[in-house]
Amino acid sequence: MTSFVPPVRTRRRTAALALVLCAGVTAGLTACAGEDPDQGTNGVGKLTGPEIEKKAQVAADSADAVRLAGTLVSKGGTYKIDMKLKNKGGAGSVTSRNSTFELLRIGDELYLKADAGFWNHDDDKESGAGGTAADKLDDKYVKVPEDDPTYKQLRGFTDKKVLLDGLLTLHGKVGKGDRDKVGGTRTIRILGGQGEGGALDVSLEGTPYPLSFARGGGGGVITLADWGEDFALAAPAEDETVDYGQQLPKSS
Repeated sequence: MTSFVPPVRTRRRTAALALVLCAGVTAGLTACAGEDPDQGTNGVGKLTGPEIEKKAQVAADSADAVRLAGTLVSKGGTYKIDMKLKNKGGAGSVTSRNSTFELLRIGDELYLKADAGFWNHDDDKESGAGGTAADKLDDKYVKVPEDDPTYKQLRGFTDKKVLLDGLLTLHGKVGKGDRDKVGGTRTIRILGGQGEGGALDVSLEGTPYPLSFARGGGGGVITLADWGEDFALAAPAEDETVDYGQQLPKSS
């Protein structure tokens, strides 16, 4: 008995229909033969959550430079940051509720640059005494003395290790989330425990760098980019710099 063989056109339509049905299967199913979400990736998507976290931390520690941009929420307020960082310094901007200022650090030398409004504070405005000093500091790089109380806080924004150690640690039991994309790069998400431990998106392409971090409890979202891309750091010119000695003037 001869088996029935459908016409070529019918076979093509059947194959096309199978592809459509396969594409419609939800991400949690793997009914379609040959479908591998890790195909063409660096393979970290097959690891456990803690293993992925470790891979991301090692990759970040080994990188010479990174750019961090986004929002950080703390008890001291909300800060928008855009910083380029490397092991011996960093540069960029920080915006708080009242002002925006630039930071530049080369080794232990830290500079702060802001407009006159940043340096003016209420007492000076009422007395009329602060205008001249603030005008002198307007758009100048002010060297922050290491003994000044704000030095440690401001330096933290320019310290690659301090920021990454704080951002790349998930709290609680670490689990795996969904695959997604950050800036066009395929990622795997890992999650801290109990919904408050934070979420980290790790690259599935090339080196498993962390590309986005959402802090638990609404603590802000930071994107991490330009891994390993070096940038120049140079001290400001002398005529652009003000040295206040042992303590900064008060700011608003």
